[in-house]
Amino acid sequence: MKIILNNNPDELSFTEMTVQELLTVKKFSFRMLIIKINDKLVKRDDYDTSVIHDGDKVDVIHLISGG
Repeated sequence: MKIILNNNPDELSFTEMTVQELLTVKKFSFRMLIIKINDKLVKRDDYDTSVIHDGDKVDVIHLISGG
C-alpha cells in the first residue's frame, strides 16, 4: 500500500490498516497527536476503527505546548 505520510511518500506491506496499526508500525508514541486522513480529523476514540487505504494522505501532527 502506498500512502503520503506527513507529505512524504511511504510504502507499507499492508493492503489497508487502521490508524492505531499505523501508529504502532511507525512507532509514533507521543501522547498528544492529531491525526488527519485526507484532511479529515480522526478522533482518538476512532483510531481502532478508522481505516487507511492505498493512496490516502495521512498527517500525524505532534502537539507541543510552550511559551
